Amino acid sequence: MTDVVRASALVKLYGKVRALDGLDLAVPEATVLAVLGPNGAGKTTAVRILTTLLEPDGGTAEVAGFDVCKQAGDVRAHIGVSGQYAAVDEYLTGFENLHMVARLYGLDSKRSKARSSELLEQFALTDAADRPVKTYSGGMRRRLDLAGALVASPPVLFLDEPTTGLDPRSRNDMWEVITKLVKAGTTLLLTTQYLEEADRLADDILVIDHGKRIAQGTADELKGQVGGERIEVVVGAKEDLGSARQILARVAIGEVVVDEHTRRLTAPVRGGAGVLTEALRELDAAAIAVLDVGLRRPTLDDVFLSLTGHRAEEADGNDAVADAGKDPQHAPAGASR
Repeated sequence: MTDVVRASALVKLYGKVRALDGLDLAVPEATVLAVLGPNGAGKTTAVRILTTLLEPDGGTAEVAGFDVCKQAGDVRAHIGVSGQYAAVDEYLTGFENLHMVARLYGLDSKRSKARSSELLEQFALTDAADRPVKTYSGGMRRRLDLAGALVASPPVLFLDEPTTGLDPRSRNDMWEVITKLVKAGTTLLLTTQYLEEADRLADDILVIDHGKRIAQGTADELKGQVGGERIEVVVGAKEDLGSARQILARVAIGEVVVDEHTRRLTAPVRGGAGVLTEALRELDAAAIAVLDVGLRRPTLDDVFLSLTGHRAEEADGNDAVADAGKDPQHAPAGASR
């Protein structure tokens, strides 16, 4: 399968800060690569280089067969971009925003109006088409911004943390839109802090930190790196902790962690519901009262703690320097989409 997006040994420096430190990535045609990383990991910097908004200090990158530095105009003609901040004019209506973008892309007036109406319907914004964008909710603005990135029907799409700050319903709506685009053949590079988002949308996940690739694989493979599944049990009596620990140790694939204060035991396991059922039978046979029990999968924080040594929401002290000027609203009109 042909790689539509490819980067090799990308380096970007901001003074002494290495925002990217030899990053490699590839996105095969009609697939989704999710680039996962904490704040300041270099996700936005990578997107800005791949979309010709920023030149690398080292390495090479191609999009749709074109070099991002030597053939920037050709790259721009084949991509759509939606950044972290909705690049819309809040004083124009939804329709006027899309019509303006279409005209900037060179569509004639008739085609611009038709394409704007098509996108407003596709993104469930028809009822709000004639309202100023300043009256839109955050989710509506994000949908309008994504619609703008699709005006020219680009074969390659870059979405930089498209659902950050959205409520759960708006996030699910955005996921549905993205899923439909990929099914229609769009190649997508998505940056996110949400493992759930990557799990839902991505064919492959690249985890980066401090500008370097530190892990890659499917969501299940990444979760497996931090111990896979785990059984969590809360017992009713503190004196039962010892016996419960011995029982869980028989099904665990690693150390059973005991929190005496909460009377919670956590055991890494492999085997899913079958192992949980076996443990519950033994706990019941030992007459140990169980107040709460569950089979858990690793969370986003579990993955990040294991792979990076810190939680997803923690930002590196150099974030402000590394991501300076990243707001795509201030990018040239020809490149921001």
